[in-house]
Amino acid sequence: MATVNIRRDVTDPFYRYKMERLQSKIEGKGNGIKTVIVNLSSVAQSLARPPSYVIKYFGFELGAQTNTNPADDRWIINGAHDASKLQDYLDGFISKFVLCKKCKNPETDVNIKDGRINLDCKACGKISDVDLRLKLSSFILKNQPKKGKKDKSTKKAERKARKEAEANAEEGSQNGGSPGDSASDQAEENGDVELDAGSDDELTRQINEGALELDDDDEKEVEWSVDTSEEAVRARAKELPDDLKRAVVVEEDEDGEGGGNSAYDHYGKWVLDTIAEKGNVDALDNVDIYLKAQEFGVEKKHRTLTVLAQTLFDENIVKKKQVEKRAAVLKKMITSERHEKAFLGGLERFVGNEKPELIPQVSAILLQVYEHDLVSEEVLKPWGVKASKKYVDIKTSKSVRKSAEKFMEWLETAESDEEEDSDDE
Repeated sequence: MATVNIRRDVTDPFYRYKMERLQSKIEGKGNGIKTVIVNLSSVAQSLARPPSYVIKYFGFELGAQTNTNPADDRWIINGAHDASKLQDYLDGFISKFVLCKKCKNPETDVNIKDGRINLDCKACGKISDVDLRLKLSSFILKNQPKKGKKDKSTKKAERKARKEAEANAEEGSQNGGSPGDSASDQAEENGDVELDAGSDDELTRQINEGALELDDDDEKEVEWSVDTSEEAVRARAKELPDDLKRAVVVEEDEDGEGGGNSAYDHYGKWVLDTIAEKGNVDALDNVDIYLKAQEFGVEKKHRTLTVLAQTLFDENIVKKKQVEKRAAVLKKMITSERHEKAFLGGLERFVGNEKPELIPQVSAILLQVYEHDLVSEEVLKPWGVKASKKYVDIKTSKSVRKSAEKFMEWLETAESDEEEDSDDE
């Protein structure tokens, strides 16, 4: 039986977490056509999850009926569905319900307590929450095993997971960590400023209300479930208007993160896809932007600001004062100078690569950014005097800064005027 890495974005042939490749068989015809997943139990066992979770997740994503407790181990989805398509959807299930949110390892146990679903990672010890707005989360909560009892497939899956964890514990400690660990992201977490959970600003209030409504209302919960599998993203991207068909490229750091199939890429594609669905960049709601970043686990990351700078604006950024419209959510997510620099880098890439016709308007864009306290003088001044090839080629970077000279002169003058006023007093 052919096997694949549980994390298919990991290309290392020696990656130790494997599963069988999904095999499906289409039966029947007409209205009675159905897809039987031949080896679902084996795949689910490798993931240490009940097969019912996986088949139900497929049903939700495909909008099809499924059987969640077959006596003959025949797991069926109504309709004809290709195995490769199901494999792509399985990646989404693994990302949301199997992988540790910190180290990205699949060595997690599912714990349900006080109406919440937790993933307890045996590799790094992190306990992370599963998003309760996902449709499968409601199914899991409503179909908990009776206390002290677990179904047969769950027991087998957990036994296998424990054995693999024990067998690999020594190897993991010798390597100084587990595959998928990101030293840069952990350092970034330590350097980031925690968002004030008790803040009473308007955006925070709206975010909290939106999250509560989604938790309490199953119908609204359905609206919030977005398929981020690679196949679905690719299919939707083909339908984007030409001016939105741009790659959301996040800079690679020294660990090789960013660019490719990361959470940042999926988040950026979600933004573009949602804008295309709504037909207007200004129609995307700030609360949705923040909650979706939370769902991807990137709301505190500095690289998220690079993504947003590339996706939240269009050619009318100055004319329609789009920075002002996004100021509330951007201020909530820009929590350090590192975030400010990443946001400037994203703007430079947006203007320099995607909308070069906006280069003459760079000073006007920066004025909006400065007036809404998104980037400080301490970050703007060094940026304005030194071109960089970090986000665009050096020639483009010089052009962007050349256009910014008017703003930089104004900034110097404004600061001088403030100092004179202070001396007069």
